[in-house]
Amino acid sequence: MLRTIFVVGALALLGLVALKFVFGLMGPLVALLFWLVGLALKVAALGLVGYVVIRLVSPGTAQRLKERWGGRSY
Repeated sequence: MLRTIFVVGALALLGLVALKFVFGLMGPLVALLFWLVGLALKVAALGLVGYVVIRLVSPGTAQRLKERWGGRSY
């Protein structure tokens, strides 16, 4: 019975060490994910601004871009 208690305690400690290791690695990965999402939003906003400027200056060019990249418009 004493041996069982020690084994359960050892497994619990091993589990805590494993959790610390896994979540220690996940922190930087989550930070990288948020950085990439922020970068993607900035690029999307820049593309939107560029498209709006092209649409105001040259509607024909904007229509060609929309047909080329956006598919068919019905």
